[in-house]
Amino acid sequence: MLKMFKLFNNKRLFILLITLVMFIVVMGFSLGTRKSLSWPENFLRDTTGFVQNLFYKPAGYVAGLFQDIGDLRDLAEENKRLKILAAQYTIDKANYNFVKARNEQLQEQLHFTNAQKELYKYTYTNAQVLSLTTEPSNSTLVIDLGSSDGMKPNMSVISVDGLVGVISKVSNFTSTVKLMTMMDVNDPNSQPPIAATAIGKEGKTFGMIESYDQETGMLKMNKIPQGDPIAEKDTIVTSGIGRLYPQGLTIGTVMSVEEGQFGLTSTAIIKPSAEFQDWKQLIVVSQEERAE
Repeated sequence: MLKMFKLFNNKRLFILLITLVMFIVVMGFSLGTRKSLSWPENFLRDTTGFVQNLFYKPAGYVAGLFQDIGDLRDLAEENKRLKILAAQYTIDKANYNFVKARNEQLQEQLHFTNAQKELYKYTYTNAQVLSLTTEPSNSTLVIDLGSSDGMKPNMSVISVDGLVGVISKVSNFTSTVKLMTMMDVNDPNSQPPIAATAIGKEGKTFGMIESYDQETGMLKMNKIPQGDPIAEKDTIVTSGIGRLYPQGLTIGTVMSVEEGQFGLTSTAIIKPSAEFQDWKQLIVVSQEERAE
């Protein structure tokens, strides 16, 4: 007994013993069957919830912000891919008519070369528009692709809707695109004429788009021979003759057909499909170099 009293005289051991007893009592009380929490438990839970909410909400907002930025980047990349696919589909759809019309003839040509097999394989490259000039005497734009990206003069530039123009000048990292609104048969510096035909009338319709009327906003397709079945509402595309412009690029829709100056040919008035505007993104269409 004397030893026990001496033990209790030790203050530290006494406090430890009291604390242990209180802990056991609190644990027993907490684990017991109760309909409600005690006020210390409620206070502790509310405090913990408030602190968690204080830190977790901003963290959630920041995480959501980075997720949204990532989603926007993915959406922009997907948008670029979809624009190329849309342009490619339009060209492939037009080219199908050319291939169908020539299929029997090509099958009979035993000397059909590999270069000819590669004739209608095109490469599509997204280009960002850096600047745009819409002056009547200088309708050009600058894209962010240059010789380092494989760009060359006279490559065709399109939007999802149709032909926009051709590359006229190339530097290391940028290129100047001359718009179709600059086409003028009397201007030696104008972009080259476009050999054209009508979808569904390949091999029957032919003409040269040589000029753009600044007043009406229409293209003129000249040198259409007599008896040509071209008609109003026909969709006009590049024919690929001369290989300057890839075959199957959409140009526009026939609004009317008029008799030529001497009655030997006709002229078609074409409404451009591209509808020249303040573009942000375009597509450069290039074709395989043909082996000589």
